[in-house]
Amino acid sequence: MIKKRKKNPNTETYAFSQHICMSAHKARRVIDQIRGRSYTETLMILEIMPYRVCYPILKLVYSAAANASHNMSFKKTDLVISKAEVNKGTTVKKLKPQALGRSYTIKKSTCYITIVLKDISLYS
Repeated sequence: MIKKRKKNPNTETYAFSQHICMSAHKARRVIDQIRGRSYTETLMILEIMPYRVCYPILKLVYSAAANASHNMSFKKTDLVISKAEVNKGTTVKKLKPQALGRSYTIKKSTCYITIVLKDISLYS
Protein backbone atom coordinates (compact mmCIF):
# COMPACT_ATOMS: atom_id res chain seq x y z
CA MET A 1 0.00 0.00 0.00
CA ILE A 2 1.66 3.21 -1.18
CA LYS A 3 0.35 6.67 -0.38
CA LYS A 4 1.59 9.89 -1.93
CA ARG A 5 1.58 13.19 -0.06
CA LYS A 6 2.95 16.64 -0.74
CA LYS A 7 4.59 18.78 1.93
CA ASN A 8 5.68 21.90 0.08
CA PRO A 9 4.00 22.11 -3.33
CA ASN A 10 6.83 24.18 -4.80
CA THR A 11 9.90 22.06 -4.16
CA GLU A 12 9.22 18.70 -2.47
CA THR A 13 7.33 15.51 -3.25
CA TYR A 14 6.46 12.73 -0.82
CA ALA A 15 5.93 9.01 -1.11
CA PHE A 16 4.88 7.07 1.96
CA SER A 17 4.57 3.31 2.36
CA GLN A 18 3.00 1.47 5.27
CA HIS A 19 3.06 -2.10 6.62
CA ILE A 20 6.25 -3.30 4.94
CA CYS A 21 7.01 -6.72 6.43
CA MET A 22 10.49 -5.91 7.65
CA SER A 23 11.91 -4.67 10.91
CA ALA A 24 12.70 -0.98 11.07
CA HIS A 25 16.32 -1.69 12.03
CA LYS A 26 16.94 -3.68 8.84
CA ALA A 27 15.32 -1.01 6.68
CA ARG A 28 17.34 1.80 8.30
CA ARG A 29 20.68 0.33 7.23
CA VAL A 30 19.59 0.69 3.58
CA ILE A 31 17.91 4.09 4.02
CA ASP A 32 21.07 5.50 5.61
CA GLN A 33 23.00 4.65 2.43
CA ILE A 34 20.67 6.56 0.08
CA ARG A 35 19.84 9.65 2.15
CA GLY A 36 21.09 12.83 0.46
CA ARG A 37 21.97 11.20 -2.86
CA SER A 38 20.65 11.96 -6.33
CA TYR A 39 17.84 9.95 -7.91
CA THR A 40 19.98 8.13 -10.47
CA GLU A 41 22.68 7.30 -7.93
CA THR A 42 20.02 5.95 -5.56
CA LEU A 43 18.65 3.62 -8.22
CA MET A 44 22.11 2.19 -8.89
CA ILE A 45 22.78 1.66 -5.18
CA LEU A 46 19.45 -0.07 -4.54
CA GLU A 47 19.82 -2.41 -7.51
CA ILE A 48 23.27 -3.54 -6.36
CA MET A 49 22.61 -3.99 -2.62
CA PRO A 50 21.77 -7.60 -1.66
CA TYR A 51 19.17 -6.89 1.04
CA ARG A 52 15.52 -7.92 0.83
CA VAL A 53 14.22 -4.50 1.83
CA CYS A 54 15.82 -2.86 -1.23
CA TYR A 55 12.93 -3.82 -3.50
CA PRO A 56 10.17 -2.02 -1.52
CA ILE A 57 12.42 1.04 -1.15
CA LEU A 58 13.18 0.97 -4.88
CA LYS A 59 9.45 0.89 -5.66
CA LEU A 60 8.90 3.79 -3.29
CA VAL A 61 11.66 5.89 -4.87
CA TYR A 62 10.23 5.17 -8.34
CA SER A 63 6.79 6.20 -7.08
CA ALA A 64 8.05 9.45 -5.57
CA ALA A 65 9.93 10.31 -8.78
CA ALA A 66 6.90 9.53 -10.94
CA ASN A 67 4.80 11.69 -8.65
CA ALA A 68 7.31 14.54 -8.96
CA SER A 69 7.53 14.35 -12.74
CA HIS A 70 3.80 13.94 -13.32
CA ASN A 71 2.30 16.30 -10.75
CA MET A 72 5.04 18.92 -10.44
CA SER A 73 6.67 18.51 -13.89
CA PHE A 74 10.17 18.14 -12.39
CA LYS A 75 12.97 16.42 -14.28
CA LYS A 76 14.04 13.13 -12.72
CA THR A 77 17.72 13.99 -13.19
CA ASP A 78 17.36 17.05 -10.91
CA LEU A 79 15.81 15.16 -7.98
CA VAL A 80 17.64 14.53 -4.71
CA ILE A 81 16.48 12.51 -1.72
CA SER A 82 16.27 15.24 0.89
CA LYS A 83 14.61 13.19 3.61
CA ALA A 84 14.25 9.45 4.10
CA GLU A 85 13.00 7.99 7.34
CA VAL A 86 11.88 4.66 8.70
CA ASN A 87 9.42 4.35 11.56
CA LYS A 88 8.32 1.28 13.45
CA GLY A 89 4.92 0.01 12.37
CA THR A 90 2.43 -2.37 13.91
CA THR A 91 3.46 -5.81 15.11
CA VAL A 92 1.56 -8.77 13.69
CA LYS A 93 1.12 -11.50 16.31
CA LYS A 94 0.54 -15.11 15.32
CA LEU A 95 0.24 -18.29 17.36
CA LYS A 96 2.37 -21.31 16.57
CA PRO A 97 1.16 -24.60 18.01
CA GLN A 98 3.54 -26.43 20.33
CA ALA A 99 3.51 -29.80 22.06
CA LEU A 100 0.95 -30.73 24.73
CA GLY A 101 -1.62 -28.19 23.51
CA ARG A 102 0.51 -25.14 24.21
CA SER A 103 1.11 -22.28 21.82
CA TYR A 104 4.00 -19.95 21.12
CA THR A 105 3.55 -16.38 19.89
CA ILE A 106 5.41 -15.22 16.80
CA LYS A 107 5.84 -11.46 16.50
CA LYS A 108 6.39 -10.12 12.99
CA SER A 109 7.35 -6.47 12.92
CA THR A 110 6.47 -4.01 10.18
CA CYS A 111 7.76 -0.56 9.29
CA TYR A 112 6.65 2.67 7.64
CA ILE A 113 8.97 4.31 5.11
CA THR A 114 8.82 7.94 3.99
CA ILE A 115 10.81 9.29 1.02
CA VAL A 116 10.95 13.02 0.24
CA LEU A 117 12.40 14.15 -3.08
CA LYS A 118 13.53 17.73 -3.62
CA ASP A 119 14.18 19.45 -6.94
CA ILE A 120 17.63 21.08 -6.83
CA SER A 121 17.22 22.99 -10.12
CA LEU A 122 14.97 25.52 -8.34
CA TYR A 123 17.81 26.49 -5.98
CA SER A 124 20.52 27.01 -8.59
